[in-house]
Amino acid sequence: MSFKTIIEPFKIKSVEPIKVTTEVERKNYLVNAFFNPFLLQADHVMIDFLTDSGTSAMSAAQWAGVMLGDEAYAGSRSWLHMERVVKALTHCEYILPTHQGRAAERILYSHLGGKGKTFISNTHFDTTRANIEFSGAEAIDIPIKESKIPSFDYPFKGNLDVEKLEKLIVEQGAKNVAAVILTVTNNSGGGQPVSLANAKAVSAICRKHRVLLILDCCRVAENAYFIKHREEEFSKLSYYEIAQEMFKLCDGAVMSAKKDALVNMGGFLALKDKTLADACKSLLIITEGFATYGGLSGRDMEAIAIGLQEVFEPDYLKYRIRSVTYLGEKMHQLGVPLMLPIGGHAVYVDARAMYPHIPVEEYPGQTLVCDLYHYGGIRAVEVGSVMFGKYDDDKKLIPAPNDLVRLAIPRRVYTQSHIEYVIEVFQKILNEKEKSKGFYIIEEPLFLRHFTAKFERVE
Repeated sequence: MSFKTIIEPFKIKSVEPIKVTTEVERKNYLVNAFFNPFLLQADHVMIDFLTDSGTSAMSAAQWAGVMLGDEAYAGSRSWLHMERVVKALTHCEYILPTHQGRAAERILYSHLGGKGKTFISNTHFDTTRANIEFSGAEAIDIPIKESKIPSFDYPFKGNLDVEKLEKLIVEQGAKNVAAVILTVTNNSGGGQPVSLANAKAVSAICRKHRVLLILDCCRVAENAYFIKHREEEFSKLSYYEIAQEMFKLCDGAVMSAKKDALVNMGGFLALKDKTLADACKSLLIITEGFATYGGLSGRDMEAIAIGLQEVFEPDYLKYRIRSVTYLGEKMHQLGVPLMLPIGGHAVYVDARAMYPHIPVEEYPGQTLVCDLYHYGGIRAVEVGSVMFGKYDDDKKLIPAPNDLVRLAIPRRVYTQSHIEYVIEVFQKILNEKEKSKGFYIIEEPLFLRHFTAKFERVE
């Protein structure tokens, strides 16, 4: 018999209090934060869905590993443990630890990039794009056409368009294509998975043209879950074996361990080519730390090594994906317009469809993140024209393809009752949405403006 209730496959050993705030308090907090959830104090947030990065609850085994952490500057036992685990998973000979994923991105993409270079991806994440563009290179997204319609249900909407890929490589010239980056799952594309068949096709094109293929693998375990259950050819493989198959196809990988390694800090760069690895190692030592710690403490490396094994446990992955899907299904039943199908780490709301009375120039995604906080103390993030919009020569907004809001669910943190509360808050927002107004930006930086931009409400 299959039960409907999703039980967490763990027991709670330690708890952290949540301060319950009122609508009046939250209204003031929002004004003081210039209507940007990134500028809120964490103590003023009741349910924090801003990101699933670095917000996981670590297991008893990981905390035990913390106590075993070897803090030697060079060649520590904890580094050797992490290196063994990462090598076994990725099939890469050269492993460089970093304090988080964007550090690995900066090292690799600043070395490969520069003016005249192009990076191609299913969808570049915000920090990936920023690191590439900061080097002077160009970042081009070529997701499949099915990904552009949020309401369209397609099993692998995270796939990269292989026909466009071949054309782009020919047009740009293979020597000018610094790398193809396949992000699994496709975070900025709605948390959608990439099929193993698509990864194989992308790999074949890259090898044909001798272009580097880099796997952004921060959610590779969650992606493996979807492959096993949606791609019949690979249904008999374990989640770990499916991930290994993906790594066999690439020339290297970048990982923010703050996602599927179930830790609060850490990452790595894994490479198969010694010459490239040596160049990156030099940059690592100059900017992050020696090659066997890269900005990480020994205890962090122990936790990463353990987390990278725990994340592939079938009971954990079933709970993880099913609990996120449950939230999405309940919201969909309420009439909340979503990116379908529901992703692995987050539920993405189509804010343009939810607030049709708010023009894209007034950032409907920002409206929704503010409404979520105002009505329920829930912090989420806009993934739309604030995060990815640009300006033309006349300073007019060039909107992002979609205006989404991501509810990124931390791993092993919230219970079923927290999820039920979120559903109730969305019902309240739906009842009041006609009263909602858009925003305009009053202050913004040149790169990654969503982190620190300040807003005013349109009156």
